Amino acid sequence: MDERLKFIARLLDGEKMAAVCREFNISRKTGHKLLQRYRDSGLHGLTDRSRRPYRQQGNRLKNHLCAAVIAVSR
Repeated sequence: MDERLKFIARLLDGEKMAAVCREFNISRKTGHKLLQRYRDSGLHGLTDRSRRPYRQQGNRLKNHLCAAVIAVSR
């Protein structure tokens, strides 16, 4: 969190994205993502986000089908 805040502070001071990203050893794509999150949500946007999928997988078996497959395999 501290490093992200330092990164954003330097960008807001007018430093160039490419130079700051190079110094923090992140890609420019990641730098732009962090800056956009800061603009959208402020300091809260810089915290870690869950990597859990937003939705369940569409091709995932339903519970009753999964139980039937396990029963047959036993």
